[in-house]
Amino acid sequence: MSMRVGFDNEKYLKMQSEHIEERINKFGDKLYLEFGGKLFDDFHASRVLPGFEPDSKLRMLMKLSDRAEIVIVINSADIEKNKIRGDLGITYDEDVQRLMKEFEDRGFLVGSVVLTRYAGQVRAAEFKEKLEKNNVKVYLHYAIEGYPSNIPLIVSDEGFGKNEYIETTRPLVVVTAPGPGSGKMAVCLSQLYHDNKRGIKAGYAKYETFPIWNIPLKHPVNLAYEAATADLNDINMIDPFHLEAYGETTVNYNRDIEIFPVLNAIFEGIYGENPYKSPTDMGVNMAGKCMVDDEACKEASYMEIIRRYYTAMNDVIRGKAKENDVYKIELLLKQAKITTDDRKVTVAAKKRAEELGVPTAAIELADGTIITSKTSDLLGASAALLLNALKYLGEVDHDTHLILPEAIEPIQELKTKYLGGKNPRLHTDEVLIALSVSAMNDKNARKALEQLPKLKGCQVHTSVMLTDVDLKTFKKLGVDLTCEPIIKGMNNI
Repeated sequence: MSMRVGFDNEKYLKMQSEHIEERINKFGDKLYLEFGGKLFDDFHASRVLPGFEPDSKLRMLMKLSDRAEIVIVINSADIEKNKIRGDLGITYDEDVQRLMKEFEDRGFLVGSVVLTRYAGQVRAAEFKEKLEKNNVKVYLHYAIEGYPSNIPLIVSDEGFGKNEYIETTRPLVVVTAPGPGSGKMAVCLSQLYHDNKRGIKAGYAKYETFPIWNIPLKHPVNLAYEAATADLNDINMIDPFHLEAYGETTVNYNRDIEIFPVLNAIFEGIYGENPYKSPTDMGVNMAGKCMVDDEACKEASYMEIIRRYYTAMNDVIRGKAKENDVYKIELLLKQAKITTDDRKVTVAAKKRAEELGVPTAAIELADGTIITSKTSDLLGASAALLLNALKYLGEVDHDTHLILPEAIEPIQELKTKYLGGKNPRLHTDEVLIALSVSAMNDKNARKALEQLPKLKGCQVHTSVMLTDVDLKTFKKLGVDLTCEPIIKGMNNI
């Protein structure tokens, strides 16, 4: 497994904040900066660009914090259907509150929350009321018929004009959201329309990490982004406007390219001309200039595409995704010329399961060692995997019992006899608690327990789908986990 660094994070922080500073100065009174992707915890970026810190964008923004205020945007329809943020397992409206707290804890001014595509949805109205009770300013923006193509309506009092005007006090307005499809760009454009009426010279720029505009269209880093957004109908494309204006090939994505004529018309309406010749011009992303080891980034991206493929297949079985998402990622695997067999742990877990006929698991450690496990009478395959890996890392002999079988039995009795469970085997969280108890008196158990931080970033694959308990434990350990899309014996793992 590649632990090579492919990305220069310090260079990125410096270049990126300077570039945004430059863009603020270009417009005059105000810059609306649409902030795509995850701000605090961009784990996707840190997986495909090894060396990118998950909070890099936030650290960069903190350099500008005295000039910035935050506006958080959420789509009313996402509140209504309780949309969940996959990586954190919380709903979008909960995430809005989390984001506000995170920003405020770091000294940022959170100006307001905007509910987009508002149409009186019950949950959205309740959410608005809840925020207002906590003295948060909430603004309502509405769906516009024929958006984004009906430009005369959009750029009129019946279009953007109907939206509530967001009062802001700082020169840099960072517009962010819990997830994609929230309506950030439309909020920025609506503000440009309103500001123009008020005689305020405002500009717009976009800060998305992906797709990276100055690497090839089919570069694995860009393909991995398509895999990550398979459910959004986002497609990376060559920016035709940029090609025409400068004769230069750059990469953008379909929604920005489709919206560009609208943006063009709005800018022309406001300034008489558009300062941007292309969607690529609107962007301020410097990530592509900070990639220092292309091979390391490619390898990391291949692994991400395979992981996304498994996630999509699992989600289809759980009824959380459509078959179409899987087909899209299958196409990306073909374009990248890889298969699931290119991920070593996948092969190891499947091979062991075929040989033994029971659920199995495999982990690839930082030094490239592959360790496997199987379901037994006492432990599920995932729990056994953790113990096997921790023994190896702590240089404890494989046959040593870290937890005595007689210590496991009372836990099993508790699970089945008193808590009514059908599965007596220990889950990952239970085995870690049992290990912590053993560590009080057993030096080997203590040594093993101390190895837990080394599991962060390791690859794991299981031959069957896991229960929520095990999924959460692996997530907390920072492990990159995938599972075969097989439910067989869900209670036996």
